[in-house]
Amino acid sequence: MKKSALALAVAAALVGFGSAAYADTTLYGSARVSVDYDEWNSDYIEVDGQLVRTRVGSDAWDVYNNASRLGVRGEEDLGGGLAAIYQYEFGVDVTEGGNFNSNRPKWVGLKGSSWGSITAGTQWTPYYNVVGIGDIFNSSKVFDNRTYLGNTFGLRMDNSLIYSTPNWSGFSAQAMLVMNGQCPPTDPQTPAELRYGTACGSDRIQGVTNLVPANVSDSVDMWNIGLSYKNGPFFAGATYMALEGDDFDNFLTRPTWDGDQWAVAFGYNSGPFAATIAYEKGSVNTLYFGDGENVYVTGQYTFGNNIIRGSYGYTSASDGQYDVIVDGATVRLSQSDVNNWALGYQYNFSKRTRAWVEYIGQDVDSDLVGSRQAVSIGTRVDF
Repeated sequence: MKKSALALAVAAALVGFGSAAYADTTLYGSARVSVDYDEWNSDYIEVDGQLVRTRVGSDAWDVYNNASRLGVRGEEDLGGGLAAIYQYEFGVDVTEGGNFNSNRPKWVGLKGSSWGSITAGTQWTPYYNVVGIGDIFNSSKVFDNRTYLGNTFGLRMDNSLIYSTPNWSGFSAQAMLVMNGQCPPTDPQTPAELRYGTACGSDRIQGVTNLVPANVSDSVDMWNIGLSYKNGPFFAGATYMALEGDDFDNFLTRPTWDGDQWAVAFGYNSGPFAATIAYEKGSVNTLYFGDGENVYVTGQYTFGNNIIRGSYGYTSASDGQYDVIVDGATVRLSQSDVNNWALGYQYNFSKRTRAWVEYIGQDVDSDLVGSRQAVSIGTRVDF
């Protein structure tokens, strides 16, 4: 079956009605699998003279799925310079099952030839569309919440509405609103008081998903704007995002629910050389209690079918110490700086097939976060 015909069949099956077949639909996907060696250090804190382990160390090999995906995207010309656009993309775990899950992009909208586009659904944030120029490695373990403070709330957001401007001589802008409703009054997950200062659905926050929980606000829960300029090999961008929740004076939370965060990024890509640098600062992240900041630098050199990559990142907290209650006792914990680095080699068999070897190192001495090193040997096939 030809790819276009298969795409139409898959699109119709996914959306549940045949009208998708009238749009210009494309089926696409990417299978990304590696064999990884991953090593984490254990971490402990002292409570009443006793050591309490806060993170279990590990030292293991694993066949690892690196955000493989399958999707369809399409566009239908409605006439008069107007088009309907959509994308349905699903995570595909080619190692352990769990197919057609995750909050990968799923959205629908309208695009105008003169005014830009407006889309609604689960979408890449304007924040990522600026800082994500540094997301250049194959392993999903490189660009995590230690190298990218926007890893949770500046990645992909569900329940989102985005307006994107046209391209004006290299300049473009985006604005996102996230509106996640409220927990029903009868929902057993709704606490009488906000436990630990978080919101309904807070079990989602600690790196499990990227969702803003309900009850952050009864209107706009989060908003994000991004501005960028691209001219030839040069890229420059700035972005700002804010959560519209309450200020919990009696609790420390990650993120700060009434916090904000901003970032700038610059890139250069010409011939065999490419480089990026980004700076982030704010409290809308799950790495630190309170404000954190991050500097992340990448470089890349291409020769023939070969690519060599390297990166260095440094994150730090504005407040190096904070107090928490553990078993009724007040314990002072530390928030340490994190040094990140990665090295990688990629060989391109074709435009669609590659193999890689990458090393990830993270050096930190914190009460809740331990040092890490990993090696990833993998392959990727796009279609």
